[in-house]
Amino acid sequence: MTSFIPTSIQLTYLLAASLFIFGLKKLGSPATARNGNVIAAVGMLLAVVATLLDQKVLNYEMILVGLVIGSIIGVIAAYKVQMTEMPQMVGLLNGLGGASSALVAVAEFWRLLDAGQSIPLDINISMLLDVLIGGVTFTGSFLAFAKLQGLVSGTPITFPLQQPVNLLLLGTYLAGSAYLIASPDSLPVFLAVVAVSLVLGVMFVLPIGGGDMPVVISMLNSLSGVAASAAGFVVMNNMLIIAGALVGASGIILTEIMCKAMNRSLFSVLFSAFGSVSTVSGGATTATGNQTVRSIDPEEGAMMLGYARSVVIVPGYGMAVAQAQHSIRELADQLERMGVDVKYAIHPVAGRMPGHMNVLLAEANVPYTQLYDMEDINPQFEQADVALVIGANDVVNPAARSDANSPIYGMPILEVDRARQTIVIKRGMSTGFAGVDNELFYKEKTTMLFGSAKDMVAKLVSEVKQL
Repeated sequence: MTSFIPTSIQLTYLLAASLFIFGLKKLGSPATARNGNVIAAVGMLLAVVATLLDQKVLNYEMILVGLVIGSIIGVIAAYKVQMTEMPQMVGLLNGLGGASSALVAVAEFWRLLDAGQSIPLDINISMLLDVLIGGVTFTGSFLAFAKLQGLVSGTPITFPLQQPVNLLLLGTYLAGSAYLIASPDSLPVFLAVVAVSLVLGVMFVLPIGGGDMPVVISMLNSLSGVAASAAGFVVMNNMLIIAGALVGASGIILTEIMCKAMNRSLFSVLFSAFGSVSTVSGGATTATGNQTVRSIDPEEGAMMLGYARSVVIVPGYGMAVAQAQHSIRELADQLERMGVDVKYAIHPVAGRMPGHMNVLLAEANVPYTQLYDMEDINPQFEQADVALVIGANDVVNPAARSDANSPIYGMPILEVDRARQTIVIKRGMSTGFAGVDNELFYKEKTTMLFGSAKDMVAKLVSEVKQL
């Protein structure tokens, strides 16, 4: 009986890990993502129950209090947070995950120090890694949240000698870690390296612009997993090691996908301060220099859409800001009743987090079968009668394909300019996150519908119904 409980716990961990992997596999497709989330959640429930049965757990009362408080906060947050604020929510969750992992290391160091026990070398190294990665994830994620929420400027924030300062901080952390490996009972040095890790997180995210937030969020998600895995080595918990490793690996794969979608390296995203936003005067102007902009009203736009055979809708961050996803679904339904074939083109970095557009459209119950990624939809634009661009900018800019001097040159885009007609819904002529003018707006086949995405789409719906 003495060996039965530990064996049962490890077998439960094995089952939970299998459910994590199976659930993660299903998260790869919008059609199976919800089931994958449920499967992974069941795995986590089994892992939590198994851990609570471990004889090393001494205080069930405090755990119960924590579960109640956390559950109340989680339920309220899930109910209150708008879908457009989901990137901020993900940023907060990443940060809390990093903080939890770092606190495990701090608590274990304090426990061993208070008990007068020597700290083994492997545990010591694991704690130092946990503090570094967890601290960077915590403050970095909260700064990302502040940028997304508008509490801090979303443009890259730089200052002279920024990179040397970062190297100095990292060197300080490594020097403190080396000292702690030699003298592991030094509490002041340990607290100092904790503080340095928190500062490093701020310095890590400070020079990154809003346009790179999908990469940053997926990167911080990966770091939160690595921190959790390091915490697993600190407390010698196999489940925590496996779960953290899965999150870390999937996060870094997603980060690489995001970088590929922008044709940029991770180093460039983190250190080039890309995305300083410059603003061009907005409004329904008719010309900019030698370039002419054609503006239409909702009635003309409705006629173009209603008499088309095929329409491709391209959502962007402007759709998210205006919360226009439900109006777009209503427009698509109305067009389909008139016999129009409607598809949605999704760019990987259209929004503030990976899968942002997919999440918003899923909230409006857009069928998964109508969602097409960039590789699948681009060959179909030439057969599309109308491409309807709603709040997207850099991800549809032909300069990425034709202008070698453009900062976005080489970035894969949705080739909406190849459609027979393109309608762009936008508030004005301001640039996107890359800070460059969009050639699409001046194309002969492009017409601009100026105004809020939600208002303009609602007017389009009204006009289409009258056709």
